[in-house]
Amino acid sequence: VQLQASGGGQVQPGGSLRLSCAASGSIFRLKGMGWYRQAPGKQREMVATISARGDSTEYADSVKGRFTISRDNADMTVYLQMNSLKPEDTAVYYCIAEQWLASMPPYWGQGTLVTVSS
Repeated sequence: VQLQASGGGQVQPGGSLRLSCAASGSIFRLKGMGWYRQAPGKQREMVATISARGDSTEYADSVKGRFTISRDNADMTVYLQMNSLKPEDTAVYYCIAEQWLASMPPYWGQGTLVTVSS
């Protein structure tokens, strides 16, 4: 399985970005998907996750009401719509895909940089 993330960039505070993560390969292995981020000097943290059917989502408190996660199972892509961006949202964003076989580790994408700065 390969996860290809895209959509990062630089945006001013209050702006919006939409991240995409497309899965390819043995996608039948995949269950829930999501996004994590890692800011400079900080640990990686969960941003948002979405269940296999897209009927359940979870968000970090810091992004609730501003970010929306969604997925398209037809082409196995997960999206993160980020609105009202703040400087503290600056980080490398990674997509993650869990496997149905719980004993197996998740897959990680390569990361895409989001910079919120004026």
